[in-house]
Amino acid sequence: MAPQDKSQKGKKTRSALNDVVTREYTIHLHKRVHRMQFKKRAPRGVKEVVKFAQKTMGTNDVRLDPKLNQEIWKLGVKDAPRRIRVRLERKRNDDEEAKEKLYTYATPVLGITNFHGLQTTVIEQDE
Repeated sequence: MAPQDKSQKGKKTRSALNDVVTREYTIHLHKRVHRMQFKKRAPRGVKEVVKFAQKTMGTNDVRLDPKLNQEIWKLGVKDAPRRIRVRLERKRNDDEEAKEKLYTYATPVLGITNFHGLQTTVIEQDE
């Protein structure tokens, strides 16, 4: 019996084009910059936020708010915050010659000091 191609069998392709959505996540940066040398911890934290957004929202184009960059860097280059609450918005790209039709915009949720019990929440928006 010949082996079957299991990659396409029973799977439906899902388009994220209609999924303009906003969610809030708590990113555990401490485990993502663990064992990094001190001068690379904050830059790695920024890269890990982008990587997290790409994975969860399904877009390769991730844009960070300057306030999010400041939140990651506020303790200096060698001391990134342990956790950070981030609002990820998947939006339509209005540029005609853009490679992708969607992009993700990441902003910080300010004012949270205790992350205990916070879960991922979907934000309802009327556009």
